[in-house]
Amino acid sequence: MKISTAEYFITESLHSIKRNGLMSVASLMTVALSLLILGIFTVMVMNLNHMASVLESQVQVTVYLQDSLNDVEMREVGTRITKLPGVTRVTFVNKAEAMTRFKQRLGAQQGLLAELGEANPLPNSFEVKVDRPDRVKPVALAIAQLKGIEAARYGQEVVEQLFSLTRMVRIFGMVLIVFLGLAALFIIVNTIRLTVFARRREIGIMKYVGATDWFIRWPFIIEGVLLGFLGACMSAILLTQFYSMVTGQVYESLAFLPLLPQYPMMGYVNIFLLLAGMTIGVLGSMISVKKFLKV
Repeated sequence: MKISTAEYFITESLHSIKRNGLMSVASLMTVALSLLILGIFTVMVMNLNHMASVLESQVQVTVYLQDSLNDVEMREVGTRITKLPGVTRVTFVNKAEAMTRFKQRLGAQQGLLAELGEANPLPNSFEVKVDRPDRVKPVALAIAQLKGIEAARYGQEVVEQLFSLTRMVRIFGMVLIVFLGLAALFIIVNTIRLTVFARRREIGIMKYVGATDWFIRWPFIIEGVLLGFLGACMSAILLTQFYSMVTGQVYESLAFLPLLPQYPMMGYVNIFLLLAGMTIGVLGSMISVKKFLKV
């Protein structure tokens, strides 16, 4: 493409935006609103996915040891557990520490333990972390086969329900993002089509005097890119401010929620919105102008 031709296309695009001021503003606001909604749901899905990952990473196997084991035998059991495939960390919890934790969980109801006196019925145990959530069950089954193990627990029913829930969150999130992207494209295509419809006579005249389809398309494509880019910028600014406000409120009242930090996450989301805005602008322009090229 020659420089002079490119300059002509850009000039025509800018003139078109200026001439069709009201329609251009409508297209711009439609792009911005559609991408803002898409961005909000994208951020929400990313945070839900992050929360699911955090919950999965906190799943561990608790290994209860037989009371008959001495210190040497307990260390040997710990060594065998460490060598199992997928095991990343093994932490020993003695009887005294287990009782201290139990009392902390009871809180104000610690008086229930008064009848025990100095007795401590809790067993020595190991807390076992694994590298992947899907290894929890096989590691627990392997540990249960070792000599000196009373039981290996990982909250089977709860964990399986948790993994099912996290899979549903991820699948639903991806489907939702794709659906909202297609909905945004549909809305923007129809908005841009109104702009193209207003210039249908101009397109027809250009066709009659011999202009090629691509010569006619390029000003509309550049116009779509500009509107998509500007709309994406608006949505990115609004989304960043919105997420900053939401995280500030959450950190004050629900500090335990593992939200993604604003940076670098919002940087990635804003880049996604900019690329999505320009892509939708191009597709919207091409789809909208296609019908009027058939003269």
